Amino acid sequence: MRSIAVINQKGGVGKTTTAVNLSAALAASGKRVCVLDLDPQAHASLHLGVTATGAVPTIYDVLCGNAGIIDARIDVSDRLAVVPSNIDLAAAEMELAGEVGRELILRDALAADETPFDFLVLDCPPSLGVLTINALVAVEEVFLPLQPHFLALHGLSKLLRTVEVVSKRLNNRLRLSGVVLCMYDSTTRLAAEVSSDVEAFFTGQAVPGAIHSGAKYFESRIRRNIRLAEAPSFGQSIFEYAPDSNGAADYRSLAEEVLAQSADLPLAVRAA
Repeated sequence: MRSIAVINQKGGVGKTTTAVNLSAALAASGKRVCVLDLDPQAHASLHLGVTATGAVPTIYDVLCGNAGIIDARIDVSDRLAVVPSNIDLAAAEMELAGEVGRELILRDALAADETPFDFLVLDCPPSLGVLTINALVAVEEVFLPLQPHFLALHGLSKLLRTVEVVSKRLNNRLRLSGVVLCMYDSTTRLAAEVSSDVEAFFTGQAVPGAIHSGAKYFESRIRRNIRLAEAPSFGQSIFEYAPDSNGAADYRSLAEEVLAQSADLPLAVRAA
């Protein structure tokens, strides 16, 4: 199983949109996918048509030890499931602050779930707190969605440093394996210039052994598309809401790259 955390401490860059629609595209290709919503805003859950009420266990209950992953997981379709979130998760940061081994709670909860999936995709909050650290400890890969804007690299070094520290101290299998450009406007020179700068940053920083060494700079560009913004309000992925849109085409293309990337991964990673 490939386990992927989709993270960026900057909000509004297409993080949740990518987590949900990439997962839906992978499921449509025949893979079994579970989305884990770690954001108290619960946008990934809502995007998939799931509204978690008090009667339904959520990821908050899992982290607090009141439920298992299997108790909180909800099937969205035959091959796509979600472990939902709600606003209660906002309290988890404080409630777990004094917990011994708080960074390992999610990893242990996932290890106790024997349900087979091909992909586990974690939608992380736009911060580098306890919830994001739990995600980084629990997965093997990080996907970084970036907007082609000059502020795209702002804070990037801090994010990479956090991933590196977690890799060295808590999860030595963790690596940055993919960079996705979102909200791309091919008609502007700015998008092309920033895209070139981002690519140069990662290729220029590709020091052997670095956490982002070997990260794939995905060729698929997620273009600006109003259908992608409209789909969450209907509780649908882009493939249900507007299957013929540019947004759907772009996420299909990204899923194809991710699947091709799977074939190139070391056997140990694919079998994990």
